[in-house]
Amino acid sequence: QVQLVEAGGGLVQAGGPLRLSCAASGRTFSSAAMGWFRQVPGKEREFVAGISWSGASTYYADSVKGRFAIPRDHAENTVYLQMNSLKPEDTAVYYCVATQGDLIVLVNPVGVDYWGQGTQVTVSS
Repeated sequence: QVQLVEAGGGLVQAGGPLRLSCAASGRTFSSAAMGWFRQVPGKEREFVAGISWSGASTYYADSVKGRFAIPRDHAENTVYLQMNSLKPEDTAVYYCVATQGDLIVLVNPVGVDYWGQGTQVTVSS
């Protein structure tokens, strides 16, 4: 079992940075692939970024590639989403996710085993 708690959302101007954090608890954290989804009202949840349990592999949606990074800290049981050069279209509720499977299954919501409660990110133009 893994529990996920996000923090760091808020209001930021376009072009600025923002960092989200996801604190995980549960003895299986170190073996879980982790990631982030986002959702805009009226739309389906969208995969943003993922990282393998070892941290050696990462995967990003084309819309955020080159702007976002997803480091994880095993010592702190935390995964981050560093967002740079933010755009108004990045506005969404961001969810931290985890899966006991491989990183590749995390790109689809059906592959997610655990969801955080979500944190709002608003990018003003």
